[in-house]
Amino acid sequence: MAESDVLVAPSRVEYPFRRTTGPVIGAFFTALREGFVVGIKASDGTVIVPPVEYDPATAAALTEMVEVGDRGEVLTWAWVAEPLRDQPLSTPFAFALIKLDGADTGLLHAVDTGGDPSKMATGMRVQARWNPPKPAVAEGEEEPTPPEGQRFREGHILDIACFVPEGA
Repeated sequence: MAESDVLVAPSRVEYPFRRTTGPVIGAFFTALREGFVVGIKASDGTVIVPPVEYDPATAAALTEMVEVGDRGEVLTWAWVAEPLRDQPLSTPFAFALIKLDGADTGLLHAVDTGGDPSKMATGMRVQARWNPPKPAVAEGEEEPTPPEGQRFREGHILDIACFVPEGA
């Protein structure tokens, strides 16, 4: 085939749609926006946080959402001495698996100890530090801005800014 016989057509690959979160993850994100945490009850009665649509052991569809606490126990953790730009905190912190009160699995999130790794320990109790809810805005009013270093809750895992040692 001669070079002049080659057909060329411009093309563009696009994905002009957004995926919906569905009833399970949607309920989880809605709860976060409202300032609480939910999990889902598995076939054996255990509570999984964050919730999943299907039982990991049986593959059965799961539907029973349950509220869990926003406090819990650190199961394991890793210290981040030099946070990267897109990480949840700009100062040293720990990524931890946290078993929330009422849950049977761990939720991965950041723990802020004020930059002190000696205050971090497996088994320690932590509590959520929530970002503020977005204030209602009347028609014609300017959109509010969140306080310095925070964001308004919007239905995102970072509606919990981080966890802190209980009582801190």
